[in-house]
Amino acid sequence: MILDIGESLPAVMVPTVRTERLILRGWTADDIPAYTRMALNPQMSRYTGSPSSEGAVWNMFALQIGHWALNGFGMWLAHERATGEFIGRAGLYREYGWPGLEAAWTIRPERWGEGFATEGGAAAIEYAFVGLRADRVISIIHPENAASIRVAGKLGMTLAEATERNGQPRHIYAISRPDWRPLSAGSR
Repeated sequence: MILDIGESLPAVMVPTVRTERLILRGWTADDIPAYTRMALNPQMSRYTGSPSSEGAVWNMFALQIGHWALNGFGMWLAHERATGEFIGRAGLYREYGWPGLEAAWTIRPERWGEGFATEGGAAAIEYAFVGLRADRVISIIHPENAASIRVAGKLGMTLAEATERNGQPRHIYAISRPDWRPLSAGSR
């Protein structure tokens, strides 16, 4: 048998974004153990689905890498600049049938309340408006998730509509390009 191997498609290129305190970068297999520890914390699935095993985290990583390949944007893993410590994830998301380009954030519970969600969310929104030239960015948030609602407010997002996702109540917060202003470091 003689193989006829054609041209290779380019590898997925995920840009690294640096904020004041975060390094937002692509997904690697070396990050699976730290992400699994975060995902298995019961607080992580209170308002959203969270992978429940290392295998499920691996599948989610593959989905996130594929998201970048299909859309040219996606979620980043978030690490603290000062220490290199894994903090969570932040970025953009839009799967088939999604109601809009979503900015999303997930931070390890041990690091909640330190402004990392706001900083990562601000970077995602700036990337959407500046890098992708988006007209509108949304965040889909459970109506009882007061912390994420506060983050959305700090990012300039306002409640646009109430809806359901997978049979669960959700609120869609949104910001349009004309209403967007980059956050300063003191805005967290």
